[in-house]
Amino acid sequence: MPTVKGDGMRGLAVFISDIRNCKSKEAEIKRINKELANIRSKFKGDKTLDGYQKKKYVCKLLFIFLLGHDIDFGHMEAVNLLSSNKYTEKQIGYLFISVLVGASSDLMKLVIQSIKNDLVSRNPIHINLALHCMANVGSREMADSVGGDIPKLLTSGETIDSVKQIAGLTLLRLQRSSPEMIPLGEWTSRIIHLLNDQHMGVVTSATSLIEALVRKNPDEYKSCVSLAVSRLSRIVTASYTDLQDYTYYFVPAPWLSVKLLRLLQNYPPPEDPSVRTRLTECLETILNKAQEPPKSKKVQHSNAKNAVLFEAINLIIHMDSDPNLLVRACNQLGQFLQHKETNLRYLALESMCLLATSEFSHEAVKKHQDTVITALKTERDVSVRQRAVDLLYAMCDRSNAEEIVGEMLEYLESADYSIREEMVLKVAILAEKYAVDYTWYVDVILNLIRIAGDYVSEEVWYRVIQIVINRDDVQGYAAKTVFEALQAPACHENMVKVGGYILGEFGNLIAGDPRSSPLVQFQLLHSKYHLCSPNTRGLLLSTYIKFINLFPEIKASIQEILGSDNNLRNPDVELQQRCIEYLQLSTVASPDVLVGLHNITLLLFRSLAKLKKKKPTATAEGGEEKEKEPRTIPQAQVNNAEPSAPVPLQVSVGLPIGRSTARNRRLSVNLKMICSLMPPLPSFFFFFFLMKFEAYLFFYLTIIFLISRFFCKQNGVLFENDLLQIGIKAEYRQNLARVGVFFGNKTTFQFTNFTSNLVLPDSIKSGMYKNRGCILCKCFKIWCQSGQMQKLNLKLPVIISKFLEPAEMNSEAFFTRWKALSQPDQECQKIFKAQFPQDTEQVKQKVLGFGLSILQGIDPNPDNFVSSAILHTRNQQVGCLVRLEPNKQMQMYRLTIRSTKPEISKALGDLLETQF
Repeated sequence: MPTVKGDGMRGLAVFISDIRNCKSKEAEIKRINKELANIRSKFKGDKTLDGYQKKKYVCKLLFIFLLGHDIDFGHMEAVNLLSSNKYTEKQIGYLFISVLVGASSDLMKLVIQSIKNDLVSRNPIHINLALHCMANVGSREMADSVGGDIPKLLTSGETIDSVKQIAGLTLLRLQRSSPEMIPLGEWTSRIIHLLNDQHMGVVTSATSLIEALVRKNPDEYKSCVSLAVSRLSRIVTASYTDLQDYTYYFVPAPWLSVKLLRLLQNYPPPEDPSVRTRLTECLETILNKAQEPPKSKKVQHSNAKNAVLFEAINLIIHMDSDPNLLVRACNQLGQFLQHKETNLRYLALESMCLLATSEFSHEAVKKHQDTVITALKTERDVSVRQRAVDLLYAMCDRSNAEEIVGEMLEYLESADYSIREEMVLKVAILAEKYAVDYTWYVDVILNLIRIAGDYVSEEVWYRVIQIVINRDDVQGYAAKTVFEALQAPACHENMVKVGGYILGEFGNLIAGDPRSSPLVQFQLLHSKYHLCSPNTRGLLLSTYIKFINLFPEIKASIQEILGSDNNLRNPDVELQQRCIEYLQLSTVASPDVLVGLHNITLLLFRSLAKLKKKKPTATAEGGEEKEKEPRTIPQAQVNNAEPSAPVPLQVSVGLPIGRSTARNRRLSVNLKMICSLMPPLPSFFFFFFLMKFEAYLFFYLTIIFLISRFFCKQNGVLFENDLLQIGIKAEYRQNLARVGVFFGNKTTFQFTNFTSNLVLPDSIKSGMYKNRGCILCKCFKIWCQSGQMQKLNLKLPVIISKFLEPAEMNSEAFFTRWKALSQPDQECQKIFKAQFPQDTEQVKQKVLGFGLSILQGIDPNPDNFVSSAILHTRNQQVGCLVRLEPNKQMQMYRLTIRSTKPEISKALGDLLETQF
């Protein structure tokens, strides 16, 4: 046992030695229990214990507690030690309080009183002990009672430097735990000026405190910027001999330098030119010193030097205003990319990710692309490889996107599982953001699914389907590529989903090749059917019913699959229902219904992005996307409504009946429902119906209640309020029209009992519809507001101009036909005042949106517009020639329309007059 000299506690040393010599846990517990009994008897029975004995026993209790045993006595004796004037006794008392006495203890008031007494004493050692205890406990009660005295100690001229250091750190601790308990408004300027203190320890403590205060109230401490720059300049330009007491391995005050650089990152670049110049010089000096040969080979020297360097680079990135500094920082970091220290490589990659976002240093970062790719492939540490992926993502632009995406795809095959999901998402984003050729984008996404299909989220493969649907030039390539991908023996389920969507929509584009004939496509998809989840099987069943429309020759084969016992008696109710309904639909439905069904997905993907103002969610076909639990409208929102009967929302679509005149001709309109209301969704309801326009030889057109903003466009929002958004999506092809009505729920609640009805007048049902050159659908939307039912009438226009197809012709053909239509009743001419500014480009867009072509070089006046179009009816085609002559000086138009049918010329003239 070692000898104890001076103020050493021999009994404590003997006890610790006995504990160490115990051969078993039982022996240790026995010895501790014996000692606890002895200490308890001393505290209770011996009233004459002096300070030394109390200190010794309290130390033993503290040691026993540190061994993991509970201590339930001795706290009062520790508090009594706080009143001692001896340093060792007061030290042990404060140590015991800091470790074993909680902030809610009843003894805390006695402890706070002792702390107050020590703070006003003239002994700096006692003050430091009290400050240490406050910093360790840091309770709200302590901050409220004593916290106001600490700023006085910190800023007082009579306080010695060692006390100021500890006071600053104690104040920082209390600010973090109870910031509202310590007001510092009157001490702000004094605390800031501590940055000019002569003692470097005080400056270091004050910098830590000011940095924490700045994050909460930067404007109040804005004046610290100039002082921080001044102090940083003095440190950076000083040699290690000038600050000998605060030099760490030849680096002057590295910790203070780092703190000052972090403090400056809370503010924008200094507005004062002199301060800004001085800060720039400091940063340049730090970068220059990084290039100097090391003054020591020890790792402590390089660590301190690099800590200052990296913090300076972070400040340069934060300022983002000096291109020279940014490029120099990038070059300096590039040297660390191949450093032998893993930590330096990690930090270099992390900092370069930030530099890559700056317009001044992005090109400089790209120069290190090959090095970063090498690091991605060769680094042993997965965290460094992850930073390399982040840097490649940050430095990617249109010039290097294909190369970077290719390298990331190549590495993805052997990448760690922990970073695969993040890599997949980054590759998908880069491929879509910088895709010039969308065939390349399709290849990238399909490769992602092939390589890491488990990590490809639904958003990724939903997006590729949406892009393929909206780009006609890539649909055939996508169908061919996904068909080839599905031929692999091991095919991921996400690939089957993408294949089901794309082949179901565009399989006809590759059906001409015998290797991808309709039957081969169907057999290929069905070979994956039994290996997929129920959701994917449902998607494939929807693809099969589309195939019946695309390829009638394989209808029997598909019906055989749909009618098999395995499907009709499937234990999954969703799959069973699909099979039964699809089988019945394929048997009894007309071709028009199947055409509409085929286009449901196509129309949905093309429309959702434009119509969803608040991004409501629509479930994709097959049910892949899971919706949150639907909620009904709370009772508070439905005044006077019965709680047990939610107020229904009803929507009906109908056609009004017009007046009849002797000049009316027959106009047959055939309306067929493609799909009734889809299953209710929490945020978005939609249904589709097909309008087939069939016109006979003669008819008379009148226009009543048209919505003029839809004359020159087919899609848009028809009605919108706080509850509901109604949008129109229409497609026209020759004499056929397909109109989609979208109902968007803008609330966070699900509409209950939502229904829609197509209401047709008797004249429409019988095929006779008079007095209409347009179809006006009337939409009734009923909802509960203030306890009363409200009704709003909206009109959905399907006008005659929607069936115009632009026609191209040369000058000779145009004038030949123009002269042929010279009869007075074949021409409709209107001269009218301009309602809108006569902007040439806007007029051109309206003419094109109306369904007319723009014929160049026909009219000698370049300001005039000459157009032609063909109106398609069921029995014939009617040619139309249009000439629009603007007079910009008089703000007038002259519109001339000629066609073989006088009614058409007049109707088109009435429509066009309202648009200019």
